[in-house]
Amino acid sequence: MKTSLTRCAFAVLACFGPLAAGAQTTPDTTSQVPQLDQIVVTASRSGQLEKNVLGNVTVIDRQTLQQAGQDSLADILGRQHGIQFASNGGPQTTTSVFMRGANADQTLVLLDGVPINGATSGLGALNAIPPASIDHVEILRGSASSLYGADAIGGVINIITKPDTDQPFSAYANAGVGTYATSKYSAGMSGSADGWTYSLGSSYAQSGGYNATNDKNAYAYNPDADSYYSRNLNGSLAYEWRPGQKIGLQIYNSRINGGIDYDRYNPYNDRSVQTLDLYSLSSENQITSRWKSTLRYTYTQDKNRTIAADSDTTFSTRQDQYSWQNELQLAPQQKLVLAYEHLDQSVSGDIPSYNADFTPGPIINYDQTRRHNNAFTGVYTGQFGRNHLQASLRNDHDSQFGNAPTWGLSYGYDLTPGLRAYAAANTGFKTPTFNDLYYPGYSNPNLKPEKSRNFEAGLRYTGETTRLSAVVYQNKVRDLIAYDTLTFLPTNLDHATLRGATLSAEQRLGNTTLRASADFLDPRDDDTGNQLNRRARQIYRASAEQRLGAWKLGGEYMYVGKRYDDVANTIVLGGYGLVNLTAAYDFNRHFGVQVRWNNVLDKTYTQAYGYNTPGSNVFVNLSWRM
Repeated sequence: MKTSLTRCAFAVLACFGPLAAGAQTTPDTTSQVPQLDQIVVTASRSGQLEKNVLGNVTVIDRQTLQQAGQDSLADILGRQHGIQFASNGGPQTTTSVFMRGANADQTLVLLDGVPINGATSGLGALNAIPPASIDHVEILRGSASSLYGADAIGGVINIITKPDTDQPFSAYANAGVGTYATSKYSAGMSGSADGWTYSLGSSYAQSGGYNATNDKNAYAYNPDADSYYSRNLNGSLAYEWRPGQKIGLQIYNSRINGGIDYDRYNPYNDRSVQTLDLYSLSSENQITSRWKSTLRYTYTQDKNRTIAADSDTTFSTRQDQYSWQNELQLAPQQKLVLAYEHLDQSVSGDIPSYNADFTPGPIINYDQTRRHNNAFTGVYTGQFGRNHLQASLRNDHDSQFGNAPTWGLSYGYDLTPGLRAYAAANTGFKTPTFNDLYYPGYSNPNLKPEKSRNFEAGLRYTGETTRLSAVVYQNKVRDLIAYDTLTFLPTNLDHATLRGATLSAEQRLGNTTLRASADFLDPRDDDTGNQLNRRARQIYRASAEQRLGAWKLGGEYMYVGKRYDDVANTIVLGGYGLVNLTAAYDFNRHFGVQVRWNNVLDKTYTQAYGYNTPGSNVFVNLSWRM
């Protein structure tokens, strides 16, 4: 198996060998031009240069997403420092993302600034969001509830799908094939004219897949290939009827139908169907030269259906959010953001029940299916020479849990024009899910929200060709929800400390770009002293990218240390190292080909006990751009 995969991969790469002879050999001088600093919004709820952010932020750009090959969004996130992930056997299955060691449901996932964490599972449906539908991703690490409310204990992942359409008409198309009988197709357009801005994109993918489980899985193993297919449609339309006065409409619809292994004692082509819908209507109004108002209504629905031999269940979360945000420019270097948000959540579940003789009973729903939240947020940012300040304050009033005030305070000082030191402190919280509170027979309606207190300090150097960063942090989480070993019910039992340090570097040398990062993490359950499960204490990443005329060649290496699959730290998941290679060739400014070869050495590794991961796999993509 390994030999055939390797030979296949070399054959694919060799197909492009003749093109190298005709490629330009002159240096690509454009890569030597200093890159413009990106605008990010997640760190302060309004646009600011990335270099001015007081915190640890990463932006994954569109080019990286478009060249992802077979990778899922979780795969791409897992290559960023401070993030680990585990899937249950493929991109179609449930994926857990751990940011700075926090639990998977303690990271807030936003889609164009709107929360999409399901109210039943607490997770964001990352498996339903194809990379081809995304313009870029902003990652904010550390507790951020004072900006966005519940669930942001570990940080925030803001997935932004709308492109910058303040440009003439443009279009694109992609078609690719790869290992496991995988094929992907995407196309889209965007532009602006006469006050109108618009975008429309669509994608489709299918794969024969690989077996999601192995024989170590005592409950779910089924020796079959678990295929999947997915489709996505997204678009936006806006009209600026007067300078500074704009109304807009946005849609996002995504669905993935994938094979899973559910019950080894009832072999069946078990399926998981995950859908995610978002519809948004907004009005942006420049009231005065210093006051911008944005009104927005957003509807989202996250639905997961599991089809097995003896059951067909669906869990759904609907969220209606109404928001009014005001950006006030107090002075040239001072801004105040004031926002009000109202969130209605409603859930439904097809929950099986059993009679006294253990025969199947009727399908039932949660005891409670609705709750709402009102929130007021204020964020101040200011620059005073070498001094930089950000302060945020928020109060969430949940219909069940009452008030939850949170705050954040960050200060930065420019030691030199390119070197900044900063320190930040903030608080966070997470409300219990409907599963925690109301799942029949396995819930506790008396649960309290989890709470956190985070402190971090860092040094960041930004030059024309060099970026260096060092961050240390400690996040104390209390009232963690865990299952009581005596009652088997969720209880606010545990306390945890998430302590760590991250080093990262980027260096551009002409046509060569080098990147590296190292994560040192100690995520501990304070009550037992155990390492939090599925989280490694050390992760190292390194990559290199080289421009050779019309060619772009790259290589990546990632090492993930030992982890434990269970909270008792009895099931060891060994460390592993992965090597990936990339190559791209531009035929001209419109057409190109990209190749991504993952797990070059065909390593066998484990992210979750009893679940498989992909072997060596290759994906070839042909792209067209206007």
